Amino acid sequence: MKYDVTVIGSGPGGYVAAIRCAQLGLKTAIIEKEAELGGTCLNVGCIPSKALLDSSEHFYKAKHDFDKHGIEISEPKIDVKKMIDRKRGVIKQMNQGIDFLMKKNKITVFNGWASFKDKNTISVKKNDGSTEEVATDKTIIATGSEPNALPFMKIDEKRVLTSKGALELQEVPKDLIVIGGGVIGLELGSVYARLGANVQVIEYADSIIPTMDKTMGKELTKVLKKEGFKFALKHKVTDLKATAKGVTVKAEDAKGEAVEFKGDYCLVSIGRKAYTQGLGLENIGLKTDDRGRVEVNDHLETSIPGIYAIGDVVKGAMLAHKAEEEGVFVAETIMGQKPHINYNLIPGVVYTWPEVAAVGYSEQQLKEQGRAFKTGSFPFKASGRAVASIDTDGVVKVLADKATDEILGVHIIGPRAADMIAEAVVAMEYRASAEDISRMSHAHPTFTEAIKEACLAATDNRALHA
Repeated sequence: MKYDVTVIGSGPGGYVAAIRCAQLGLKTAIIEKEAELGGTCLNVGCIPSKALLDSSEHFYKAKHDFDKHGIEISEPKIDVKKMIDRKRGVIKQMNQGIDFLMKKNKITVFNGWASFKDKNTISVKKNDGSTEEVATDKTIIATGSEPNALPFMKIDEKRVLTSKGALELQEVPKDLIVIGGGVIGLELGSVYARLGANVQVIEYADSIIPTMDKTMGKELTKVLKKEGFKFALKHKVTDLKATAKGVTVKAEDAKGEAVEFKGDYCLVSIGRKAYTQGLGLENIGLKTDDRGRVEVNDHLETSIPGIYAIGDVVKGAMLAHKAEEEGVFVAETIMGQKPHINYNLIPGVVYTWPEVAAVGYSEQQLKEQGRAFKTGSFPFKASGRAVASIDTDGVVKVLADKATDEILGVHIIGPRAADMIAEAVVAMEYRASAEDISRMSHAHPTFTEAIKEACLAATDNRALHA
């Protein structure tokens, strides 16, 4: 049987691409090497980490904030096994949801390792050793990414962990070393810090979340230090050794002097790299760039006509929602439509508490461009809704063009920032000005009033409540 489109990989980009292709009337197949659909995001990434983040936040609030609300309980205790089991239940429920969507949209699912035999034939090696061939007119490569590690970092998922191992720990570490102060390290570090671990973050850059606006990293550092985090910034890791009882990390500080860190576990979170292992790209003459990513044009089509690539396996931010947008983009492009993606308006989020979310340009980027801009900020400590819920850490920062007032960037660290950033995305997609947002009614009391106030601050310094 020949398919109009075959998708390799069932992460958010892959399964969404398959669904949109099917919706548009294309006979669609999807190939997944794992037993369950959903890719890294669902099985060992976005979803399970949020499950543990929520569980640990409930524990932390019960321990530190309930009494402030007049709620008195005995000392809360942690059942790590039950917490992990709940996380697994969340994954299972979502797996079943994707299975249902595949059946609903009449998408054929193949489980096994996919590799190109030629541009229109994909070999699928199943777990039982048998092989099946899939004939296809077009193919979408959506194989995602895998964790990065330096050569001396021997990942065993026992003492030296990636996100996968950190999501399956059966105990709360006493001392957790996190190499990398980016999204994954801070999120999973937060889980265990809330549960009682001493968390030490080692970061090569001069700030945590170094790719985001500097204000966000500065504010998040303050908050996490209150939770017990320790930070070693501008440190270069030079060695990592593990024994049955713990780990030792050696590094050089900003002065080049040797520093040593000891813990019982180490989480390596220094980014991710495109995953194309065993795809047989050489069989169709498809090359990757110097970072192992599949090269594509503006239509996300590779140098081989009819073969596309999306998500983490191509250039750009490694975000599930970016992959989803690209999956829909390719499906609609195949059908001759004219879809649109503005990569500058794909938001980034860090699911610590408070959350961090951003869209558009950072202040540092605008300065590099030499673009004249103005800034408006509003602290959550001045928000009635935030004060009522004891969520006063953080700030909303709005950057607008100095001449036109068009919003160029919105950066939020605060409660529910991950949800709030959608307002900024909508505004910027329609090229709204700061004054446009400042004149729109926002329900009171809500966290989103802080966005309005920051826009007022950017418009002739007119904030009303600060």
